[in-house]
Amino acid sequence: MARKYVLVINPGSTSTKVAIYEGKNEIKSNKIVHNSKELEKYKKVSEQYDYRLKLIYDWLKKEEVLTSSLIAVVGRGGLLKPIPGGTYIVTEKMIEDLENSIQWEHASNLGGILAKGIGDKEGIKSYILDPVAVDEFEDIARISGLKDIERKSLIHALNIKAVSYRRANELNENIEELNFIVAHLGGGISIAPVKGGKMIDVNNAIEMGPFSPDRTGGLPVGDVVRLCYSGKYTYDEMLLKIKGKGGLAGYLGTMDGREIEKMIEKGDKKAELIYKAMAYQIGKEIGAMSTVLCGDIDSIILTGGLAYSEYLVDIIEEMIGFISNVIVYPGEDEMKALNDGVLRVLNGEEKEKIYEDEVILRC
Repeated sequence: MARKYVLVINPGSTSTKVAIYEGKNEIKSNKIVHNSKELEKYKKVSEQYDYRLKLIYDWLKKEEVLTSSLIAVVGRGGLLKPIPGGTYIVTEKMIEDLENSIQWEHASNLGGILAKGIGDKEGIKSYILDPVAVDEFEDIARISGLKDIERKSLIHALNIKAVSYRRANELNENIEELNFIVAHLGGGISIAPVKGGKMIDVNNAIEMGPFSPDRTGGLPVGDVVRLCYSGKYTYDEMLLKIKGKGGLAGYLGTMDGREIEKMIEKGDKKAELIYKAMAYQIGKEIGAMSTVLCGDIDSIILTGGLAYSEYLVDIIEEMIGFISNVIVYPGEDEMKALNDGVLRVLNGEEKEKIYEDEVILRC
């Protein structure tokens, strides 16, 4: 059988999304939902490899897709060492860093591991694209104000890059000639000035910027220090307060924006205040990032799951509409973005990168 398909794998915390593409066309797709009790058996994300791999093979068999028909496999990139954006071939060194969760435990770390497992068996290449650890900072953006700490780029790179290309195509212009501010609004929030296709700054989506559905974002640092040494919480409990039980979840007991909007409709003033406060912080961060581009902004792009909320978008647009035109691309088409990246390599439009050659070494 001729090899013609690309298999796309996108592991999430409670599911694994899979899709088969022929060229730019999606042929088959599925969201494999995982049993939470099954996942609880594993202490580390990398230990879920065999479990998730079997489910992917089961799906391929059900759909009568032979792995011998695959031309390439691509997985969502994980929290690797800082690297520039692009499409990377999965190497042994990359696998080692993904298995060791060198920056953070995250389901996306499995993307490259699963892709390589299937690719190696078939003797074809496996890739990742624009992982969360993409770092295209200008040096000035790394300075934190405390010499012991450097600002890091942890960003929803895959979707931010994808919508930047999408907007450039709509404008019929080269992305290298355009400046955008892109706000990815999801479980975590990334707001980045994109200059000529490069994300030259961003709030760290885990620890900085606006609070989000389950993350605190930036906090008054003195109060955080005092809380850490109060004796009330362990190290792990503090980390969970910052990511997992922060943001909307911490204030309102839910991270579901739709549920919160229903609470607001019923007259819940606390829910209204907190939800508006998140929108306020998002708008304020977009304003701050506009100064990085000296106001030379072709479009502001709102994307991610929360961009479906007209309530939230209206508040943000009212704050930032004076800066530039606001474009809304709700959701995140990560599967298409992953396939498109591989196609650019296969079609010779872009060169594949080698992880260990591109790692950004910092003193």
